[in-house]
Amino acid sequence: MDLFSSEEVQNEQHVDLPDANIVYFPKFLSTEETAYYFSTLKKETPWQHDDIKVFGKIYKQPRLTALYGDEGKHYSYSNITMHPTAFTTALLKIKNKIESVSAAYFNVVLLNLYRDGSDSNGWHSDDEKELGKNPIIASLSLGAKRVFQLRNKENKKVRHNLELTNGSLLLMRGSTQHFWQHQIPKTKKVIDPRINLTFRYIP
Repeated sequence: MDLFSSEEVQNEQHVDLPDANIVYFPKFLSTEETAYYFSTLKKETPWQHDDIKVFGKIYKQPRLTALYGDEGKHYSYSNITMHPTAFTTALLKIKNKIESVSAAYFNVVLLNLYRDGSDSNGWHSDDEKELGKNPIIASLSLGAKRVFQLRNKENKKVRHNLELTNGSLLLMRGSTQHFWQHQIPKTKKVIDPRINLTFRYIP
């Protein structure tokens, strides 16, 4: 399957927020590409369901996850340390295309499977020590659309909502993680599964 050959990246949008550098590509992948990658990743990924510790209590994480990347590039968050599986051919193809439009290099990708509207990801910043000072996060969405919320760390009333659609790419760069948090909230709507791939570079 010769993917990425016929679809051009279209409709680049800059999200206008202070102290943030965020670019959104609503049609990064074609309909054919998204269907192929969603099916392949959902079926072939070794999904895990980890426990997380929140305010001293242990809960099942409200989504399934997996980590792929270069050997030795483990990733830690919420008292979880993940060790990578080697990149698959499909993930390398996606990674190469994202690198071509972002002018960045990535050596790990965290996959999240949101099985339905009750799966979520709470307020956080991707500011873990191993990501460095100003990390570039590339977030690719496959499947059901979900609301992506941003809020200012200093004034939590300052918020911005962005709908992440099937095949879209969101780039967060520069000082974004220093000044902003983000989340995927729960929803009571009946929705299909979503797979999110967040590419990162660990020095």
